[in-house]
Amino acid sequence: MSVKLVQYADICSENTLSSDKHMLFIMSDNMPDTLPFASSLQAKLKRMGSEFKDLNKTPVAVDLINNSLASFVVLNEKLSVFQRHSLLSKAIKPLLAEHAEVLAICVYGTNSEREINACAAYYVACANTAEMPSKKSEKKFKPLTKVSIHGYKANHDYGYVNARVAGNALCRQLTVTPPNELTPTLYRNKIAALAKDMAWQHKEYDMATLKKMGAGAFYAVGQGSEPQDAAIVHLSYRPSQASQHFALVGKGICFDTGGHNLKPAKYMQGMHEDMNGSAVALGILLAASQQQLPVNIDCWLAIAQNHIGPLAYKQNDVVTALNGTSIEIVHTDAEGRMVLADTLTLASREKPEFIMDFATLTGSMVAALGDRMSGAISNRPELACIAVGAGNKAGERIHAFPYDEDYESDLDSEIADIKQCTLEGGPDHIHAARFLGRFVENDVAWLHIDLSSANRKGGLGAIQSDTNGFGVGFGLEMIRSMISKP
Repeated sequence: MSVKLVQYADICSENTLSSDKHMLFIMSDNMPDTLPFASSLQAKLKRMGSEFKDLNKTPVAVDLINNSLASFVVLNEKLSVFQRHSLLSKAIKPLLAEHAEVLAICVYGTNSEREINACAAYYVACANTAEMPSKKSEKKFKPLTKVSIHGYKANHDYGYVNARVAGNALCRQLTVTPPNELTPTLYRNKIAALAKDMAWQHKEYDMATLKKMGAGAFYAVGQGSEPQDAAIVHLSYRPSQASQHFALVGKGICFDTGGHNLKPAKYMQGMHEDMNGSAVALGILLAASQQQLPVNIDCWLAIAQNHIGPLAYKQNDVVTALNGTSIEIVHTDAEGRMVLADTLTLASREKPEFIMDFATLTGSMVAALGDRMSGAISNRPELACIAVGAGNKAGERIHAFPYDEDYESDLDSEIADIKQCTLEGGPDHIHAARFLGRFVENDVAWLHIDLSSANRKGGLGAIQSDTNGFGVGFGLEMIRSMISKP
């Protein structure tokens, strides 16, 4: 997606906006004396029985006499990034519903307010006009081709925002792709093509290689599919003069039937999105590359499907992971932690300064948080604290959970080194983290993100689609927070 951006330092007037058909006005606590179309706004508010101050909760769209549509919203400096993004999403929605190709954004207030709001509005507008895969016979998509910002002129072209938009769009595009069009083979082909375009180093560990290596945890899941096209894909971004080394890991289950512990139809619906963690990791890598962040990044993607069949793994099997840990299988629908286990071992053997993994992993995290934010668990308490701050800064909220050692006693097995999970439920999100932590070698700092907010009806924060790409913005902020930290 290519959007032409034009910036004007001067505030707009009705004359300068006479040819614009879709306009967004962003104000602070008081109505500006020179606000264009103020009389139309006041008339609409009066009909609604509302006041100007109500625009800080409910934006208002006004049809103008020149056949244009203007949306008005009030934002103040006290808002969190999530609140700001949410209000802007509401304000922009009626404009984008008319398939706006050109959008004028007018910002008011102090210099700092105008700077913050111009950037946020540009992100929300561009992110919500990215094209998503669609098989509808009648396609109505029209891209946003031009954005003009009035009232604030930055000394840059918002390239870092464009990179985040690209990463978020890639994540959502992959995640919503139908499962017959994103099998492990097709997904790996897409990743290989992207790696070539971005000049990333690219390596695959296919099933035969993983079996020879002794990666029994991953192999147990992949062996149930026909063809056996699962693989761990390793991508590397190596900018010049980078002195630090981080790693991303993503769960990429292209479809999850639950295996022999078959999901009922209600819970199997949407399981093509169980690869969202890998899409988040890819989106972060793409955005970091486009932003040219000065850090070496390895990206490890656990690409597989969880199917049933004669070779599929089953309850009471015992398999041995890459690091030699024996695992008692308790439930075949806990496949995500199995494919991540060997992937984390590979990632940690490269000795990065920290690893960040993303996965739609547990229902218990959804039960704990709902679908408005995601959970973080880390083997370093300070890393979890940084994650919460990075989430707040990105407008993608993160809540930290404990990683205390005594939780692991619930996974004690009589016949293996560890159980995969329990059948009693309880704090499975913490059990899963304790399980995964057993496969992180070399005492590498590790942050696990359980993506309970990957899909929310009606969208979340800046993003209006149910599948929202949560994690890409957070991941970028997390990397920035870790760059140059001792």
